[in-house]
Amino acid sequence: MTDDAGWFSEDAATFGDRLAAAREQAGMTQAALAGKLGVKTGTIAAWENDLKEPRANRLQMLSGMLGVSLSWLLTGEGDGPEAPEDIQPLTSDLVDLLAEMRGLRTQIAMSAEKLAQLEKRLRANLQSNT
Repeated sequence: MTDDAGWFSEDAATFGDRLAAAREQAGMTQAALAGKLGVKTGTIAAWENDLKEPRANRLQMLSGMLGVSLSWLLTGEGDGPEAPEDIQPLTSDLVDLLAEMRGLRTQIAMSAEKLAQLEKRLRANLQSNT
């Protein structure tokens, strides 16, 4: 259960990508995994979409439930599912594009968080002025 082609490595996949792959290989739905972990299905979806990250205790539980190493979940190195057989190796252009997209996704998530904070401050100011 190792990935010798680097398909799930830091350059090619995110934590969320690896989590989704391990969950699917384990034959579990997001709802089933959420139930076993005691979290909401939306939490699993947020982790798989790299919008949030699980705490350390949940990471340990995930690796055990999904039969992958903790280091594989975090970095793509170690025991994890095999890479898909029918997939071509990623070119450096594709790796760069994926990295840029990952950066943009992070930027968008951070902007959404900042927007939520500003909206909260706005509501507080509006309520104190009434």
